[in-house]
Amino acid sequence: MRPVIPVSEVHYPESDGKPMGETDEHRDAMIRHIQILQDYYRGQRVYVSGDLLVYYEQGNPRKYVVPDAFVVKGISPKRRRVYKTWIERKSPDVVIETTSRKTRRKDMVEKPRLYAQLGVKEYFLFDPDEEYLDPSLQGYRLEGSDYVPIEPDATGSLRSEELGLRLCEEEGKLQFYRLDTGERLLTPSERARVEARRARAEARRAKTEAERAKTEAERADREAEARQREAEARQAAEAELARLRAELVRRSSGMPGES
Repeated sequence: MRPVIPVSEVHYPESDGKPMGETDEHRDAMIRHIQILQDYYRGQRVYVSGDLLVYYEQGNPRKYVVPDAFVVKGISPKRRRVYKTWIERKSPDVVIETTSRKTRRKDMVEKPRLYAQLGVKEYFLFDPDEEYLDPSLQGYRLEGSDYVPIEPDATGSLRSEELGLRLCEEEGKLQFYRLDTGERLLTPSERARVEARRARAEARRAKTEAERAKTEAERADREAEARQREAEARQAAEAELARLRAELVRRSSGMPGES
């Protein structure tokens, strides 16, 4: 079991002056998580963002943190330049950090202490490289003033009570499944690709059905033509038989034939 993360007073400088750039994979994963959650909460009073300055002490511009992705329930989803907890009157409910070599210490030590102080109810860590965290997906839930690990289920998934979602790692990606329906959440672009594949599959099925129907129709036409020829041949044979019988009757009765 992963240890409880205790809370203590922490001086949290967001940057020590060194370059803070991230890899393409880290950035893409972070953006993907934001897009999935934004789409999931579309039309609701839930604000989803990430890589945004979150200020938490009024009058002190040095007191800020930059979560990779976060969710705040019960407030307007309008766009913001920065997030100020004293203006919004609420801290994030859930934070998801995408861990890398550069952010590992902050994600594992400094940020959770601060998030616990701010009252972030659930905190998740995900390592898309599967090199810096073991397991690559970890979750914590705030109990009192400390974070305790969210124990994985039999599949290795983590249940988020705040999101109503099941989180799990699949083929190097963090996936989100609804607890109520089991549906896997997608980004708009992922959904578009799925729908495009479905449309292509439907088009192929429709083409196959059309070709099958055409083949069946042609076979039915050939069979109808064959039956028609058989009927015509049978009628001709019956007519010839009737003629021959009539000729036989005529000759047997001594009647003169046709001149």
